[in-house]
Amino acid sequence: MIRRVLIANRGEIAVRIAHACRELGVETVAVYSEADARAPHVAAADRAVCIGPAAARDSYLSIPSILQAVASTAADAVHPGYGFLSENASFAEACERAGIIFVGPPSAVIARMGSKIEARRVMESAGVPVVPGETPDDQSDEGLRRSIDRVGLPALIKASAGGGGKGMRRVLEPGAIAEAVAGARREAIAAFGDGTLYVERLIERARHVEVQILADHHGHVLHLFERECSVQRRHQKVIEESPSPSVTPDLRRRITSAAVQAATAAGYRNAGTIEFLLERSSAAAAEPRFHFLEMNTRLQVEHPVTEEVTGLDLVRAQLIVASGEPLPWLTPPAQRGHAIEARVYAEDPADGFLPQAGRVLLYREPRAPGVRIDSGIAEGLDIPVHYDPLLAKVIASAETRELARRRLIAALRNFPILGIRTNVPFLLRILDEASFRAGDVDTTFLDRSIEPGGAAINVAAADPPDFVRTVMAGVDDPADDAPPDVQPRRAWDPWQPRDAASAAATTVRGRGARPGLTRLAPGMFSVAINDLGNDLQGTERREIVYAAGPPDDRWSFWNGAVFHLDREDERTRNPGPGSRRVPTTQRLSAPMPATVIRVLVTPGSQVRKGDVLVLLEAMKMELPIRALSDGTVTVVHCRDGELVQADQILVEAE
Repeated sequence: MIRRVLIANRGEIAVRIAHACRELGVETVAVYSEADARAPHVAAADRAVCIGPAAARDSYLSIPSILQAVASTAADAVHPGYGFLSENASFAEACERAGIIFVGPPSAVIARMGSKIEARRVMESAGVPVVPGETPDDQSDEGLRRSIDRVGLPALIKASAGGGGKGMRRVLEPGAIAEAVAGARREAIAAFGDGTLYVERLIERARHVEVQILADHHGHVLHLFERECSVQRRHQKVIEESPSPSVTPDLRRRITSAAVQAATAAGYRNAGTIEFLLERSSAAAAEPRFHFLEMNTRLQVEHPVTEEVTGLDLVRAQLIVASGEPLPWLTPPAQRGHAIEARVYAEDPADGFLPQAGRVLLYREPRAPGVRIDSGIAEGLDIPVHYDPLLAKVIASAETRELARRRLIAALRNFPILGIRTNVPFLLRILDEASFRAGDVDTTFLDRSIEPGGAAINVAAADPPDFVRTVMAGVDDPADDAPPDVQPRRAWDPWQPRDAASAAATTVRGRGARPGLTRLAPGMFSVAINDLGNDLQGTERREIVYAAGPPDDRWSFWNGAVFHLDREDERTRNPGPGSRRVPTTQRLSAPMPATVIRVLVTPGSQVRKGDVLVLLEAMKMELPIRALSDGTVTVVHCRDGELVQADQILVEAE
């Protein structure tokens, strides 16, 4: 059995791996960047090693730094988690050469399946249906155009080394081909160091269904049923569930058999996922057709929903297989009930899903039957700009899909995260949308639903109800009739009850309610709300959670929504999606710390409203900085490759 595992990752997956190792009696070593010295995954491990500066390329993506940490701690195995180096064949090969167990498939399999082009060839040879497409030998822009002409529109341009929607562009009309090819190639090179592209037919309104597989070194290949991952925004999964509401027993038999066939053809070992696109059934077909999309040679972010419906620990299984032992189960277990996972991101849906960075003032996970939280953050820590904005995963399970959905809604409504904006309100709106309730979604569901004008899912920030405003305002200007046993204060300790009895007597002004106040920490409290008549619905939260940051920076959470008040009108400071802009001065600034990928203008450039002037990258996302109006660029304050700070002026224009 493996003796000591170095976890080459961070965040919730590193914490998850550490817990599984502890149950097996396996020692763990955490690695961390300078930005993560106080991160929860560091505390979760038995030992920890700093591997470099905050930038991922100098730490979590540095193969020499990881291998040096392995050598210095005498670890005999490396678990890569997901992301970072998890699907890097060179890293797996380096581990193999050093005699280190890589908890995943062999490096040759990673390389074969990591090339989407090669993966298509393997699947075609094995008889697994693939999406119709073409890989041009001529990788020039014109060569890609000819391939698109042969495949036909609508089409998808995809990166051979891609994943997570990186290097992928939809092409719906001939005039968009040039821009799509350039954008896909640029993003592929930035993300994977490989600009090789191929073309697939765009299967419109398809569903994304994937099958979890496990394979050992003794010839056993096993599937653990399917997951529905169709709720995506720009090819990034947002909500996943198992079993899929679109899969019938016969289709389940066919698609899981194809997944086992695919894994066998690839010579696969350890845990992996076979992803399929499921076409909607037509009158001519009794069952919808499915096509191989890609193979993920690692553990998936959404693996908890499979664990919840099978009762199995996939990380434990990975460690057992990597140790050379046979699979602990040789037949698929029975599915039980339903599980749904929602990814909680540090992003602002009302501002174009702009990633957020900053200090977490308050963090309280919900506790309820059938609710699981996988997270890697903690109260008082900073969310750095250098990494993916995933904060936590909330998984709800129950005997039926509807009960699991309701449990997930209740959990998100009771999950206060203050100090940064999150997508929790957006998740709640998805879960309550009619199409999702009916299980009738496809991969374009979210993008269609949040289009401007007539959007089915409103992404605008909610205004706080009057009684929430009262609580927030009362911190800075307490009521004249406040009970004498409550001391109004400012800054970090606004309301300090003198004893527990006085907390229950605190009054929300002008409402006639008798709430109870609980002090959570300096500058933080919760107010239990009752007796507000028709203001509250039966499903709504009965508690307001409050946190005070620096002076005049106040946050509150109620019923799944976060409200932020400070002296500056945020609508003026941040008027539109994609960048923080100040229209009166015609200066374009960085919305957050980011790296300049490309400056597209020079002084004197004539621009039109909406033109991209600077392309930034932060938290693994491209952030285009666009012109506010027609005009002339006067000054450019940044250059390619530069690291810029939040609110730093990038371009000035007249």
